[in-house]
Amino acid sequence: MTRIPFAAMIGLFFTSIFFFCAIFAPWIAPYGMAEIVGDVWEPSSDEFLLGTDNIGRDLLSRLIYGGRTTIFIATAATILSFTTGAILGFFAAVSGGWVDQVLSRFIDLIMSIPSLIFALVVLSVMPTTVLTLIVLMGLLDSTRVFRLARAVAVDITVMDYVEAARLRGEKIGWIIFRETLPNALSPLVAEMGLRFIFMVLFVSTLSFLGLGVQPPQADWGGIVKENKEGINYGIQAALYPAYAIAILCISINLIADWVLSRTTSLKGGRG
Repeated sequence: MTRIPFAAMIGLFFTSIFFFCAIFAPWIAPYGMAEIVGDVWEPSSDEFLLGTDNIGRDLLSRLIYGGRTTIFIATAATILSFTTGAILGFFAAVSGGWVDQVLSRFIDLIMSIPSLIFALVVLSVMPTTVLTLIVLMGLLDSTRVFRLARAVAVDITVMDYVEAARLRGEKIGWIIFRETLPNALSPLVAEMGLRFIFMVLFVSTLSFLGLGVQPPQADWGGIVKENKEGINYGIQAALYPAYAIAILCISINLIADWVLSRTTSLKGGRG
């Protein structure tokens, strides 16, 4: 049995806490997400553990519900980006020729536009909903996954077992899902953790700029935006979601580093 390093155990512990709170937020949060329960920016007390926000809502409850929204959007967008990017990357590498060239040049074109600017332009003309955020973030990030998946798949497609599959007359779908994917899974799983971190930061940035999750829904970037004026008066309400973002990102990074350390070479179904 492989022994889990201490750093990875810390990452797993905090990540589990965040996902547990996100899943069971309605039962854990002491108050409702948009329920006004006190005065503006009340300090920490037995009634309000982290105090209240800019309009008197319990800050701990807002953080829990905000974590639920942020983690859900980041997780869904990460799954979408990896599904889309990995399949297209494998398809380009296995097909080769003009298919590879067309897909690669199109991805290069999309990547030449800064993701944040691209997202701001799209969200300024489209209704800002959770589904829109997930689709937009997932498709934008799939370009990075495409480059990784293609780079890994190009090395795999020259292996003997892939050539044998071609000689047997196997179709592209078989080569992608039965020959390429199992051997590329390890680096992709490690990269998934890093992409999840970028998704958390991306959605938080969009919300801070006012084009992400819209009120009365809560997310960590929006909570920072709502309470940023309190910093001028020594009120730390805007810093708590920033701490949560930092702890989650560091925890995921510790897990990703552990996965990377175990997969220094390509492994998979042909092991």
